[in-house]
Amino acid sequence: MRLGSLALCLLATFALSTTSYAQGLGGPSSVQAELEPGDGLTDPQFRSDFPRNTAPGYFAWADKLAKDHGLRFNFDYLALGQSSNADIGAGNASGGIARFYGSWQATETGSLTFKIENRHAYGAVAPQFLGFDGGAVSITGTAFNDNGTMLTNLFWTQRAADGAWSVQVGQIDVTDFVDIYGLVSPYTGFQNLAFNTNPTINAPNPGLGIAGGVKLGGNFYMTGSIADANADPSSPDLDVFSDGNLFKSLEIGYTSDFGRLYFDNIHLTLWHSDAANDGSRAEDYGAAFSAAWFIDNKWMPFLRAGVSKGTAALYEKSVSGGVGFYMRNTDMAGIGLNWAQANGLPGNQATLEAFYRFSISPGLQITPSIQYIKNPLLNPAQSSITVLGLRARAVF
Repeated sequence: MRLGSLALCLLATFALSTTSYAQGLGGPSSVQAELEPGDGLTDPQFRSDFPRNTAPGYFAWADKLAKDHGLRFNFDYLALGQSSNADIGAGNASGGIARFYGSWQATETGSLTFKIENRHAYGAVAPQFLGFDGGAVSITGTAFNDNGTMLTNLFWTQRAADGAWSVQVGQIDVTDFVDIYGLVSPYTGFQNLAFNTNPTINAPNPGLGIAGGVKLGGNFYMTGSIADANADPSSPDLDVFSDGNLFKSLEIGYTSDFGRLYFDNIHLTLWHSDAANDGSRAEDYGAAFSAAWFIDNKWMPFLRAGVSKGTAALYEKSVSGGVGFYMRNTDMAGIGLNWAQANGLPGNQATLEAFYRFSISPGLQITPSIQYIKNPLLNPAQSSITVLGLRARAVF
């Protein structure tokens, strides 16, 4: 797609104001959501005020900057360690992510969102690859790779004054808004990709793109995106205008209220990814369905499924189900079960993940987890693999 065609697509796409504080597309892993403590829940309660009580002057300055100039930002650091009983591979992995992200409300209806991060492994294997290292077709530590410094977000959001539509243009991460639900974030929820963005979707790395949506009455919405399918956030460029290799998505969904978009949500997502001009990636396309509902602001059962041509996405077919449970102090527990088939491999693979997130303060979370992978597709000699994990997140 050349520049002229891309401009026409810009005029045809819109973004959706998803929560009372968000001003564009965004799920639990988006900058808008992560700037709010307590998963966007009202009146969150915590055991501690760390780290605000360690540097009250700094946080008072940051609060004043947000109030007077509309600039909100966070620094955070995440660490993940995992250990596997696989009879091949390294058997353990660890890594971290350092991030600086925020949003500047430049005008009444326009804002600039940014995120810079550094992803690194502590040892030979990053958690994202521990599953493959042990013979499973499984990403056991989503986002915890060793990609180095990346520009993940740098986009402008323009929205209607009444929130009926908005547009995002710039460096975007489609996994922030494509096929989202309340437990999608690998930073605060499930760690296995089977329970994050649907593993049958060949989502590109963050890169240049356009995303948008529009409210269709009081409860329905439609969103769409066009993004660089060859994106490399460690070396951002404008090559999409010349090579035309694009990822496209279209989603239509239902929610109980637009302030609860990723809490109460049922949607269907269609997507297509062009083949790479250099032959490194084949064309891929598919569809995904998701249904999740927040009951009594405590229980979130979910059912998610997807199917793809299967040439480039992790799975050709996938079905996931489970439940999340929010408790006082915004602690959260989750359990999920996934069944999947991978392209070109016989048989199927099942994954179970359970975790408990201790929310000690708005700026400190500790999450132990266990993953059980039955019939690892790349290691048929072993009937199952168990992965133990411990994730920590500190926000400043």
